[in-house]
Amino acid sequence: MARANDEASAALQEYAELFALTGGDAFRVRSYQKAAKAIAGFPEDIATVNVRTVPGVGEAIALKMEEFLERGSFRQLDALRERVPAGVRNLTRVPSLGPKTAIMLFEDFGIDSPAALAEAITGGRLDGVKGLGPKTLANLLHGIEQLEQSGRRVHIGVAMNLAEQVMASLSAERIAYAGSLRRMKDTIGDIDILAVAGPEIMADFRSRPYVAEVIAAGEKKTSIRTTSGLQVDLRVVPGESWGAAMQYFTGSKEHNVAIREIAVKKGWKLSEYGLFEGERVLAAAEEEDIYAALGLQYVPPPLREDGGEVRAAQRGELPVLVELADLKGDLHTHTDLTDGVASLEDMVAAGHARGYAYYAVTDHAPDLTMQRMTLDKALEQRGRLRALQASYPDMRLLHGTELNIAPDGSVDWPAEVLQGFDVCVASVHSHFGQSREEMTRRFIAACENPDVHVIGHPTTRKIGKRPAVDCDWDAVFRAAARTGTAMEIDSYPDRSDLPAELVRLARHHGVKFSIDSDSHAVPHLAHQRYGIGIAQRAWLTADDVINTWPLERLLAFLRRD
Repeated sequence: MARANDEASAALQEYAELFALTGGDAFRVRSYQKAAKAIAGFPEDIATVNVRTVPGVGEAIALKMEEFLERGSFRQLDALRERVPAGVRNLTRVPSLGPKTAIMLFEDFGIDSPAALAEAITGGRLDGVKGLGPKTLANLLHGIEQLEQSGRRVHIGVAMNLAEQVMASLSAERIAYAGSLRRMKDTIGDIDILAVAGPEIMADFRSRPYVAEVIAAGEKKTSIRTTSGLQVDLRVVPGESWGAAMQYFTGSKEHNVAIREIAVKKGWKLSEYGLFEGERVLAAAEEEDIYAALGLQYVPPPLREDGGEVRAAQRGELPVLVELADLKGDLHTHTDLTDGVASLEDMVAAGHARGYAYYAVTDHAPDLTMQRMTLDKALEQRGRLRALQASYPDMRLLHGTELNIAPDGSVDWPAEVLQGFDVCVASVHSHFGQSREEMTRRFIAACENPDVHVIGHPTTRKIGKRPAVDCDWDAVFRAAARTGTAMEIDSYPDRSDLPAELVRLARHHGVKFSIDSDSHAVPHLAHQRYGIGIAQRAWLTADDVINTWPLERLLAFLRRD
């Protein structure tokens, strides 16, 4: 996605937040937020088109965006930044801390940062304050811890976009990212990039506009901090050692230690330059050669976490991992009927362009009241989808819904309505603070609903913003296996939900999975690569994933045949 879109969207989102902090009209706040989402999801670079062509962007917002594109801000945003103290803005970054509470804490207690808030809570200064009971204070402390952790790491979508931007900006014979990003971890601390290139690449790298600070500069390695705050390390490696360098710098450290021990037992040496027997090079140019020389199956990067993959590779028992090309469809997508920013026609066309054999539209159900969904609207959409089907004879269109799992485990519509949908995804969208026992019962009840096919983004987490719910996942996965309910791997990078460790646990219980984009705009369909990364880290095969199955097998699963 074009960088201008992301920056303009972030500026408009910040304006919406500051406008809300100053008591701005809630309707206007929502319109700014919706426009920010539309700009972020617009498939073209808004710097190259008339921003008024973006859905949801009217004249007033367009003028703000034009000014932003010209000078990097707009006067209304500048004015609100001056009006709202920085301390209040800092506090609103804490998950679950609303603007009114932030203002109260700043004005009444002089609390101007998450650190100051943590000190006030642990010191007992806020005990007994109206609206801040013990549970609320405990949640705020947890939110501060989460904020500190997210400040050191970013979700994979942010890191991947930056890595690809950096690589596209540099000229090299060969260039690739390594490290935890290549292992497809859901959060990334810094980015490692390897290149086969001349020494001039380092000066070129340091001169780029994304560089905010040069941390270290050398002929073989340069480290910079980008304007977004993330560190990027660029290493120049010899072409003849490319495979060894990629293996070494991909990691993980524990995986590398395990395979180095195998080399040592053979009297060999393994480094970033190659696998050596004395002075003789046994393997270096390609990663596959390194593993083969050590008597191992090739270990795909997402598995390299010292989670049993080395022993399995020695025995020739590594699974054939699910790949992006295996996906035959997407079972969780949205349109502008609810909170998406693209039309039904545009989303379906984009799904078809990806070569899918089937594609489900699953707009929100009515209990998510902000979406103003009704059964009449859903049925009207169903009619439009059926009419569209004639234009896509090679792709089956499925009409679905994303239901809301209520605190008691019930969902929006009665059985006779649900049975009219091809696929029902059920998700938790509220009451995240329920006890472990309540949340567990809630999910089990949803699994036991015969009309629910998939549990959407099960932990409900949003990386850096909202922690996972507290739940007995063993109990939930046992119920899902018993009822034939799939668990979703939501590929949206700030969710990455289920995370890999829970996917492995669910698979242990016999659960099947649906890898979905949860798209709210056309570019989001490409997020599926992140869901595949999670699945690979969890050792999933194509058979474990229902939307790799042929259409008839998927339909049989949805019908519970």
